[in-house]
Amino acid sequence: MDDALRYPTGKWVKVDGLDAAGRAGLIEHIAAVPTCLRAAIAGLDNTQLDTPYRSGGWTPRQIVHHLADSHLNAFARVKLGVTEDNPTIKAYDEKAWAETPDARLAPAELSLSILDGVHARWALLLSALDDATFERTVEHPEQGTMTLGDVLQLYAWHGRHHTVQITALRSRMGW
Repeated sequence: MDDALRYPTGKWVKVDGLDAAGRAGLIEHIAAVPTCLRAAIAGLDNTQLDTPYRSGGWTPRQIVHHLADSHLNAFARVKLGVTEDNPTIKAYDEKAWAETPDARLAPAELSLSILDGVHARWALLLSALDDATFERTVEHPEQGTMTLGDVLQLYAWHGRHHTVQITALRSRMGW
């Protein structure tokens, strides 16, 4: 049951041979993350924002801040992949970042504002890339070599994954 709560959309699975139309759909998902996330937390009070979505899991507030942290890094990773040859990208301890005071206490709107700008720029950049650029690679210390197409797939999934954690919590709790 815990995996069903932790991965309500399933674990990320890379799709090989993604074409331009498939990428366009994923770019639409990237562009929609801030709006979907705002809808997911709309009307939640501080107690609800600070309720873990599962035992040992993050709260909706932490999830929102995590998405800002993660997607800022992802945008930078894509930019590195566009401008450098197979750069090694920096990993970070996302669990430790989710426990920092800003991630536990700051209003969610601060990170939603970050996500608005980052996702607008990210979607614009991704929409302008050609097929060959999506084949460029980055070297991830944990994932290994990833194409920019792989990175797109991962983060389109990532935004939905965490948003559904919040909406599933709301449903279970009757909020």
